[in-house]
Amino acid sequence: MSKRIDVKDLNVYYTNFLAVEDVSIEIEAKSVTAFIGPSGCGKSTFLRTLNRMHEVIPGGRVEGEVLLDGDNLYESGVDPVTVRSQIGMVFQRPNPFPTMSIKDNVLAGVKLNNKKISRSDADALVEKSLRGANLWNEVKDRLDKPGSGLSGGQQQRLCIARTIAVKPQVILMDEPCSALDPISTLAIEDLINELKNEFTVVIVTHNMQQAARVSDKTAFFNIAGTGKPGKLIEYADTTTIFSNPGVKATEDYVSGRFG
Repeated sequence: MSKRIDVKDLNVYYTNFLAVEDVSIEIEAKSVTAFIGPSGCGKSTFLRTLNRMHEVIPGGRVEGEVLLDGDNLYESGVDPVTVRSQIGMVFQRPNPFPTMSIKDNVLAGVKLNNKKISRSDADALVEKSLRGANLWNEVKDRLDKPGSGLSGGQQQRLCIARTIAVKPQVILMDEPCSALDPISTLAIEDLINELKNEFTVVIVTHNMQQAARVSDKTAFFNIAGTGKPGKLIEYADTTTIFSNPGVKATEDYVSGRFG
C-alpha cells in the first residue's frame, strides 16, 4: 500500500553547513512528484532525507519532521533500516551487484532484511518484480547470468526490480536516467507511469521535458548563491509549474532563461 509523505519545517545539515533550509511539502500517495532546479540546490540531498539515507554521510543530520502516513520517520526509536525498506531508492548510476546473477540481484534487498523465503516464493517474487520493472521478457532465459552483463538501461530496470522486491510503499529516484540513452530513458519513463499505480514515486531530474512528461506535481528548488542553502521555491501541479508558475524564478528556470 503506497503512502503519502508530509515534510514539516525540514532543515538539512552537513555538520554545521545548512544545505537545505526550511522545506515543508506534502507528497501525495500513488503519484509522481518531480524535484527540479539547478545543480547544487539540494534536490538530491533533500531526497535522501526522505528515507534517512542522508545521515549515512558523516556529519549528515536533519531538524524537522518527515511523516509517512502520519508517523515521524525521525522519531527516536525508529529503525532507519526499516524506513529504507518502506522507502526504496534508485540511484543515478545503475548499481547491480556485478558478481551476482540477475535473480540474486532481485532478491538481494529481501535477503538483506533477513527475510526467509522458500525457493518457489523466491522464483515467484523474482518474476513479479522483473515484470513490474518491464524486464522479465528480456532476461527470463538468463536469470542465472551476471547482472553486469545487461545494458545500462536494463541494469537500471534491474535495480528498480530489486527495489520493488522489498515491497516498499515509496520509491525515490535520483536522476535515474542521467546515465542512459534516449530509448532506455523512454523505457524508464514508461515504467514510472506504471509504478505510480502501486507506489508513491519521487524523482529528481535535470531534464525539464522528463519532469513534464512523468510527474503529477513538480517542486522547484533554487539557491541564492554558493554556500547558501537550497530552498523550495514553488510546488504545484506540473502543468501549472510549466505553463503558469507563480514565481518568476520558476518561470525563468523552466523556460531556460536561467544561469
